[in-house]
Amino acid sequence: MKNIIKIAIVMLTSISLFGSAYAGTLGVSGTAKATYNIKGGDSTNTGKGLGITNELNFTASGELDNGYTWSYSMELDPGAVNAAGTAQGTTGENQDAQNDDTKLTLSTPFGTIGVFISEGGLDAEDAASQSVYARPTDAGDPSSGAGDNYTIDSYNNFQYHTPADMLPFGITAKVAYAPDLHTYGSGNASGAASAITTSEDNNTIYVGRSATEYRVDAAPIDGLKIGASYFEFDAAGRPGAKYNNTPESGAYYATYATGPFSFGYSKAYKQVGAIDGDLGDTSTVDYYDQTNYSIAYVASDDLSISYEVEKDERNMQASSATVIEQESKGIQVAYTMGGMTIALHHGNYDDTGYTANKSVDQTLFAVTMAF
Repeated sequence: MKNIIKIAIVMLTSISLFGSAYAGTLGVSGTAKATYNIKGGDSTNTGKGLGITNELNFTASGELDNGYTWSYSMELDPGAVNAAGTAQGTTGENQDAQNDDTKLTLSTPFGTIGVFISEGGLDAEDAASQSVYARPTDAGDPSSGAGDNYTIDSYNNFQYHTPADMLPFGITAKVAYAPDLHTYGSGNASGAASAITTSEDNNTIYVGRSATEYRVDAAPIDGLKIGASYFEFDAAGRPGAKYNNTPESGAYYATYATGPFSFGYSKAYKQVGAIDGDLGDTSTVDYYDQTNYSIAYVASDDLSISYEVEKDERNMQASSATVIEQESKGIQVAYTMGGMTIALHHGNYDDTGYTANKSVDQTLFAVTMAF
């Protein structure tokens, strides 16, 4: 990591000495989505919900006189957390949009470097999804996301990406480094990072002084894509205790497209940190093991159909504890007319929230306008 930092410093220094920027271009894009969500099932009936969400993305880009290019992106999201750590929409809070994700990158013949604020996740956990609307666990379902992998976009970080044509078989590599997870901050130009702790099943975890994430992708043959990612914390632990199991996560995936069909498969693993007192505990999570597979069919230029299954297995520290597998299945249809997409999602969720015999059904109608 020190060598990567040195390379980045050298690249930035050379640019500042020999490059000057031409006037850049500005752009605005975004989406507006209206949804009608119906939930019910064997053990719950949460009724119907109607809502609208939107997100704006402001972009800027330009070129230096040496041919290097730069780009800037800032997303405004009314659902973002405000400076006080409270989600917008809470009683007493303003409804103004918050700066959600921001990045500034510089592309050179030697690769791309950039600074990412709550942005730039490299996790490959969901890279294989072929769902035409959203993954079953990302379609407003009631299942728990506790088993999701750690990801670098939870922290302020900088990254390096290899050039797209540098390595054979379409291989690209990316590395991200979050230098300080210890201090609180709003994610602005002050350079502050995110909070000191996170929580896993009500256990407070000191996530470490820094974090690093790696990602490798390849396209060895026509139609086939493969890749893997790995995330690790540095000096992770809990105040007054040392970890026996350091929190980390990783994933690999493969997708294959032939004719109107595409297939996806991924495997993810998340190790939750454990100290001496946790070992053998029936109420403390040891690790999550997730398997996803999906298929999509393009019926026409406008109509697509998909089916996806996500299995998330939770394993406790004590071997005698019951292993619970949360299974989420979704079939989806999407129809596109220019900038408008109409989607129908029907999902079935078993052992939701890692609660045995808790089943939920969901039907979601969504209309998305892209601009």
